[in-house]
Amino acid sequence: MATTSLVLGVTDAGAQAKGDKGKGKDPRPPAGSVTWAPKTPPLSTPWTGQVSPTNALPDYPRPQLTRADWQNLNGVWEFSGAANLTNPPIGRPLGEGVLVPYPIESALSGVQRHEDNMFYRRTFTLPSGWNGKNVVLNFGAVTWETRVWVNGKDVGAHTGGFDAFSFDITSALKRNATNEIVVGVKSTVDGQLYPVGKQRKNPDGIFYTAASGIWQTVWLEPVAPAHITRLDTTPDVPGGALQVAVQATGVTGQQAKVEVLTGGRIVGTATGAVGARLRVPVPNARLWSPDDPFLYDLRVTLTGSGGGDQVGGYAGMRSLGKAVVGGALRPLLNGKFVFQIGTLDQGYWPDGIYTAPTDAALRFDLEQQKRLGFNMVRKHIKVEPARWYYWADKLGLMVWQDMPALDAVDETPAASHANFESELRRIVDQLKGITSIVQWVPFNEGWGEYDNGRIVDLVRSIDSTRLINHDSGSNCCLSDPEPANGDVVDDHAYQISTGTRPPTATRVAVLGEFGGLGRRVEGHEWQPGRGFAYGELFPDETTLTNRYVDITGQVGRYVQTRGLSASVFTEPYDVENEVNGFYTYDRKVLKMSESRVRAANLGVLALANGTDVPRGEPVSLRVTTPGYTDRSVRHQDGLARTDVVTDAGSDVLKQDATFLTRPGLADAACVSFESRNFPGRFLRHRDARVRNEANDGSALFAGDATFCPRAGLSGGTSLESKNKPGSFIRHYAEGVYVATPGGPNPWDTATGFAADASWAVATGYWRSTADLPLGQAKSFQVTTPGFTDRFLRHREGLARTDVVTAGSDALLKGDATFVVRRGLADSSCYSFEARNLPGQFLRHADYRLRLAGNDGGDLFARDATFCASPGQAAGSVRLTSVNELFASWRHYAEEVWVAQNGGAHRYDTATSWGDDSSWAVVNPWTP
Repeated sequence: MATTSLVLGVTDAGAQAKGDKGKGKDPRPPAGSVTWAPKTPPLSTPWTGQVSPTNALPDYPRPQLTRADWQNLNGVWEFSGAANLTNPPIGRPLGEGVLVPYPIESALSGVQRHEDNMFYRRTFTLPSGWNGKNVVLNFGAVTWETRVWVNGKDVGAHTGGFDAFSFDITSALKRNATNEIVVGVKSTVDGQLYPVGKQRKNPDGIFYTAASGIWQTVWLEPVAPAHITRLDTTPDVPGGALQVAVQATGVTGQQAKVEVLTGGRIVGTATGAVGARLRVPVPNARLWSPDDPFLYDLRVTLTGSGGGDQVGGYAGMRSLGKAVVGGALRPLLNGKFVFQIGTLDQGYWPDGIYTAPTDAALRFDLEQQKRLGFNMVRKHIKVEPARWYYWADKLGLMVWQDMPALDAVDETPAASHANFESELRRIVDQLKGITSIVQWVPFNEGWGEYDNGRIVDLVRSIDSTRLINHDSGSNCCLSDPEPANGDVVDDHAYQISTGTRPPTATRVAVLGEFGGLGRRVEGHEWQPGRGFAYGELFPDETTLTNRYVDITGQVGRYVQTRGLSASVFTEPYDVENEVNGFYTYDRKVLKMSESRVRAANLGVLALANGTDVPRGEPVSLRVTTPGYTDRSVRHQDGLARTDVVTDAGSDVLKQDATFLTRPGLADAACVSFESRNFPGRFLRHRDARVRNEANDGSALFAGDATFCPRAGLSGGTSLESKNKPGSFIRHYAEGVYVATPGGPNPWDTATGFAADASWAVATGYWRSTADLPLGQAKSFQVTTPGFTDRFLRHREGLARTDVVTAGSDALLKGDATFVVRRGLADSSCYSFEARNLPGQFLRHADYRLRLAGNDGGDLFARDATFCASPGQAAGSVRLTSVNELFASWRHYAEEVWVAQNGGAHRYDTATSWGDDSSWAVVNPWTP
């Protein structure tokens, strides 16, 4: 016979706030004649076997509002499906056992099926020490409609699948006797009626198994008639205080006393009316950040007539906002721009579906993301148990909180809107005291989107302290036109070759989803053989990691080039048949190289904070001073100056404003800037003026031409002279100088120095680093040893390599000749028109290089545009697609593809890639 697990915990509030487990008596009254046995999940996690009736999530479930005395009702309950909720089984045993709080579709529940309507039943006794106190029954979350009876009395009802709720059951209780709880739940998983997120009765593709019934902890607490129900905390960093509104019920003539503590020492106290915003001084506050996720303890007491109530909690001190930093509008944390690099965390488990098997498992996901170098997580259209947010706070991960979506349709009925907004209000109220949450996301890709401007105002009316992203992926899918009142421009671009929208005067720019890189791992699949990704499936750790490093490098380029402020990779772990994760769904296999992923992520953060610049690439140094952000450094007549430079500018101007980053001539850890159109000439300072001069090989020149990236004095990057420490490249009256703050020269003036000495080191205006002759016919010769008699040619619409000689027929020679044209999608790159079929261009489709007529479309233009860079063989070129990231012409078994070095396909093999992707540009076979 199975028994329920009643864990009676008695700990101090401070320990509970730190995540310690409850301790004390475990009376374990019988649950009736039911038994529980876990079903076999398609995949087991490392924690599946740790779950039993005696330890089903025993930890105190609400770290932000803790009490010293509580009783856990997790464990085995009686269970039955039902036709409806009109006939609760009061006093009637039910025939099945279910392990609460795991949703009934999960293996851990022991049910592993869906029911539209269901009843739970159990009995309990109250500790004798609770006599004379009110008793509150708490639910972390239940999907969707809940009705509760205690000893046959209807004690309350609730609708909503993601927010916590409570009932005072005092009047229904029997003291010193056995009590009965019956919980009825209706869960039709109807996204046309209420928010469901990604739950579906018939899961498929990007929609997953439903999570019905009780799916978060159920517990009892003894309270005074007047007791605290919520702590609303808002840090006021500029004011040196924590604002706390103590919400309570049953209060008559009582006040709230709030104490902020660290290490048991009180640092600030305030007393005032319940519900009022109290200002608790926190002098010289230690600020919360991902690098230092420091949390203060709280002790809150109701004082006055009617008896007291005391709770524990915690809060972090940090500020949020947005401001122009380094020439672009940026989100701020503690007054500084911190690039938010995160993952799309969907909160699913193969054994528990919506519910992690253990608290250690819940913590594991966040710990691993932190280990991989992330500082943010987007909680994707789900709300987690309170302990998940505690671990995000404790470990130091910023959180974007999505609202669970209505069904993914364009139009939803008015009844669903009422449910959506009601639950949205409660969720924001419930979570607005969470330190780590930095952004609210009401909609995703337009799913169920309506009245988006009004919804932004609704969220802002509840919490005005965070940015509001009205619709993540507003460039995508079913999205409605953007309202005027949001804070975020959010694009979804999985392979990000087409870029992202820039920020506006009022909105920061983010990449709300990208990546979706897949790899199946045998033995770790939800349904073997059915795994899919949002892009290619990669065969092994190396190729998958290669691609991650490539696309994350592109994210880094967008930080300064496009003003990008955040990115969200899909995703931290596989979910059912989606195999896009760093980890397999069972959390047993890390599918990429941890060290390489972490290095790539930290590289993005270094570019964002200005301590590094892209290496070995064409860059432009763009002015960040307000009012002058259309200007960039260019050389003219040997001197560096700033001029207005745009993509529509002249070739000479764009080339003058493009420099190749080289290892610093005097210090390889720093950087030197070689002229794009005058190889061998570098930016150097002489007589304080920055100029473009030829490298004479001297130590003086090397020192003068070496600059070390530093965190921007006013955002972006500041470039400190290697041989004049404390002096920085600074623009002044259109000239460019090495200037010293407060020095004797006009260009040293402190006025505007920080902004003038901060630069956006962006992708160069001229993307090709090798030149081809525009308008001339050329042929492209293979450089791979042993195959140099072969040339690129088109045949039957496909590109391939064939042997071409002076004796070849005219058709073959014509097919092997192309006219170099200005790039259809980028004038600094190239397109290639067939010599014998005018109007036909080389373009790629499905990675194969082929010949096709120009249809005038944007996709064709991008597929037919290639940037030139030096190839591996002397004098050769590599031609890289502007539309397929890091994919270059490569011959493989006589075919020609756009291939990625070490990518997912057979033609991406790293073997001989350098030779096979290098082409000699030679005199044409057909002039």
